Amino acid sequence: MRDGEESRRITLAEVAQQAGVSLSTVSKVLNGRQDVSPATRVKVERLLEEHAYRRTTRVTREAPLIELVFHELDSVWSMELIRGVENLAKAHQASVVLTESGTRHAPAPDWLEGVLQRRPIGVVLVFSSLPDAVKRQLDARSIPFVIVDPAGDPEPDVPSVGSANWSGGVAATRHLIDLGHQRIGIITGPEDMLCSLARLDGYRSALNMAGLDHDATLVRFGDFHVEGGYARAMELLQVPERPTAVFAGSDLQAIGVMEAARACGLRVPEDLSVVGYDDVMIARWSSPPLTTIHQPLREMGEEAVQMLLRLRAGEPSVTRMELATSLVVRKSTAPPPAQTVRVPRPTARGAL
Repeated sequence: MRDGEESRRITLAEVAQQAGVSLSTVSKVLNGRQDVSPATRVKVERLLEEHAYRRTTRVTREAPLIELVFHELDSVWSMELIRGVENLAKAHQASVVLTESGTRHAPAPDWLEGVLQRRPIGVVLVFSSLPDAVKRQLDARSIPFVIVDPAGDPEPDVPSVGSANWSGGVAATRHLIDLGHQRIGIITGPEDMLCSLARLDGYRSALNMAGLDHDATLVRFGDFHVEGGYARAMELLQVPERPTAVFAGSDLQAIGVMEAARACGLRVPEDLSVVGYDDVMIARWSSPPLTTIHQPLREMGEEAVQMLLRLRAGEPSVTRMELATSLVVRKSTAPPPAQTVRVPRPTARGAL
């Protein structure tokens, strides 16, 4: 913003004058209309960003929609969050639009154009971050947004909802230590995700508090999926002195760990204890039922919508919210076997 303009908001007429276009063209850009040339759109968007333009009144055509954005929609983990968002959206007479961004940490560029056309009352993004330019454009249209389980450490002014991942990592590892395990492997999530690193830090902290050494050969980064858990567990079970227990950073990965154990002729929990993370429905029905860390996924979705509605109404709201996690003990953990032997290499892949 140029000198002398800081004390007042720029008007759309002034943006139009500076861009050399009509007021109706600026309005079309602001409302996500497609009948504007790309060059004109870029010019107007740049001026809106430069002057930090933000609507002071809400548009009357705002749709009663909440945009829910995932980078993938192929897991029971996603369904739990969706239920939480839908529960609260329904209570406020709003519908939910599901979007798969196709990229791990930020929505694809064409996503923003669609949002501006749909004009939702707000956006909930999962496992994501937002480029500064996108944040400014959403702010300019008075479209509030909240990030659930941010991929990285969000800026102080970015509203987000997460869970106590570090505490969950501590609780899972301490449970195994209390059972008598000392060789504890971990398969956390992707190395570039905040929740994965927090769970790994919790694991290491629990080992430190128990006076146990870290062994880098027992640490693996996974992908939160069954196949990744299976592959990384196969690696852990072939180290010279294999772990007697594995903490998996998701329930799906834990299922993969149990399948790898079976392929190696090991019993769960008699020969190998397994702890998961999330406490999704599959954890209760696995064989054996999975000891896991309960992550309040539905509540996280509900809190994200509550935060969104408070932002939309201009009410005071916390910027960062972390919900508690808790240990759920089932049948997949037990004291370690009296003697641990090296696992022979499996001759064939298990049930996967």
